[in-house]
Amino acid sequence: MLIASDLYLQYGDRILLNHVGFTIGERDKVGLVGRNGAGKSTLLKLIANYITPDEGHIIRPPHATIGFLHQEMELPTGNTVMEETLTAFAEMQQMEARIEEINQQLNVRTDYESDDYAKMLEEFASLNDRFAIYGGVTMEAEAERVLKGLGFENKDFDRQTTEFSGGWQMRIELAKMLLQRPDYLMLDEPTNHLDIESIIWLEKWLATYAGAVITISHDKQFLDNVTKRTLEIEFGKIYDYKANYSQYVILQAERREKLEASYANQQKVIADKERTINRFMAKASKTKMAQSMQKQLDKVERIEMEDTNTAVMNLRFPPAPRSGAVTVKATNVKKSYGELKVLRGANLKIDRGDRVAFVGQNGQGKTTLAKIIIGNIPATGGEVELGHNVSIGYYAQNQSDELNGKLTLLETLEDVSPPEMRTKLRAMLGAFLFSGEDVDKKVSVLSGGERARLALAVMLLRPFNLLVLDEPTNHLDMISKDMLKQAIMEYDGTLIVVSHDREFLGGLTGRTIEFRDHELYEHIGDVNEFLAKREVEDMRKLEMVEKKKATEKAATTPAREVSNEERRQLQKDLSRAEKKIEKIEAELAKYHAKMSDPSFYQSTDAEKIMKAHGAKEKELEEAMEVWEEAQLKAEEAGI
Repeated sequence: MLIASDLYLQYGDRILLNHVGFTIGERDKVGLVGRNGAGKSTLLKLIANYITPDEGHIIRPPHATIGFLHQEMELPTGNTVMEETLTAFAEMQQMEARIEEINQQLNVRTDYESDDYAKMLEEFASLNDRFAIYGGVTMEAEAERVLKGLGFENKDFDRQTTEFSGGWQMRIELAKMLLQRPDYLMLDEPTNHLDIESIIWLEKWLATYAGAVITISHDKQFLDNVTKRTLEIEFGKIYDYKANYSQYVILQAERREKLEASYANQQKVIADKERTINRFMAKASKTKMAQSMQKQLDKVERIEMEDTNTAVMNLRFPPAPRSGAVTVKATNVKKSYGELKVLRGANLKIDRGDRVAFVGQNGQGKTTLAKIIIGNIPATGGEVELGHNVSIGYYAQNQSDELNGKLTLLETLEDVSPPEMRTKLRAMLGAFLFSGEDVDKKVSVLSGGERARLALAVMLLRPFNLLVLDEPTNHLDMISKDMLKQAIMEYDGTLIVVSHDREFLGGLTGRTIEFRDHELYEHIGDVNEFLAKREVEDMRKLEMVEKKKATEKAATTPAREVSNEERRQLQKDLSRAEKKIEKIEAELAKYHAKMSDPSFYQSTDAEKIMKAHGAKEKELEEAMEVWEEAQLKAEEAGI
């Protein structure tokens, strides 16, 4: 059990943790929640021993391992995706290298009766056993399974890690961490860089994870599916709820309501007694009684109302200047990166005042088309026309990362502000919850959520009539996300929003553009109407359905439903492959037992047995390939 006791941490005049304590069991699944800047990421850094508290301490179980996926991780260069992922098995790779080294020596040495030779045989047998027990034989297959779960394809495994964006590099770090299986796994916003299918896969992995999980996330559904306990940080205090996020919201409101009722009742009783005491004190005959009542009142344990963080962004989009009747017209738009075709002839017309959602799988071209529309990247073919007097406000999913960390908040706004807005910059920062000395902070010290709020403030410095938002809820806390949605609802211009968040999209748009097979399909209504029409429960299931269709379409045989007979055959193939591997491993164990006997190499059939051993290892490799193929087919069939 991990125990935090009397933790106190202060930055300047700001108290992040005010003598708090908690425990985390070895299998706890904990969601860490609170407003942006409350100290959630800081608390994870304390647990991971990246920083130390001003007072108090954290007791970690002896020999416990801790994995910490944070937002500033950087991969070393020079490795392919698979090579970097396999560094998670560093100990087993060293073991494998030593086994190969001993094997080579055994093939050339002839001092069969020496003590050194006997020790080498003993080490060889021991290493082989440990290598098999800890999954050394299957480590590459396991790495492949995790990488595919996180969205990588076979063709990506041999590419250099430097070829991938920061979000994809974060997936490699996450894969390594999952494969290492630390006792305490800490994840800071793990869903920010994942597509929906990868989020679902991660949810399933974490739900059955043998160790403890502590995660920060703005994704309510992710928290509900993974966690069973919620720690809330508010004004330096920590409140512990034995519930997932949705249940926590209810319990928090109930606790607050009961506390307010108790506080109000006690205040009424105290006021009544004080009035009585004051009356009695005015009469000489009642003075002693009044003093006695006062002593009793002083002993009453007062209920203190907790401070609550009710501050919210005052987010309002400026009135949209009037544009022409047609805002955007895209005709046969194509976009390719080398041989990779992202868009294959997209056609889209958006009129003034339209509110449009782009939905679908990652990699289907949603962000690409948004960037082509705003002129951020060129199309490979086709044409995009903006209507008369169209001015664009654009928020990219990595918008906050583009801010200059060396500037202060005020300097950041001054750098891009039109002259007429300069006198209003401090007020604007205040509307985004940056007040007083906050405006002189460097951007580099802001949390992810604070950076996101600052990026929104930068966007609002100029009026626009076409608002394009690409995953705008990343890094925003729950309350800020709700405020952003309310502001968009009140915005009077034209809207394009790219998002996987069904809750955020619900009721926000009147048209839904589905990106499927690199083409566009239009649906009238918001995301909920679109999902109802497609008879899919939610966006997550939609993406899994589309992924399965794409896999079946790409197969050599025509896409069709798997029959019961085929399903049974696939199960038999998988079972047969697994049994064959077990049989070969058992036979290899017999060879190892023989070869570990010091007298083995003096026998006449030693060379024959060693050759048979080598052939059997080759047979195991082939059996593993057959099993992987059977496993892949079974997964594609939903088995």
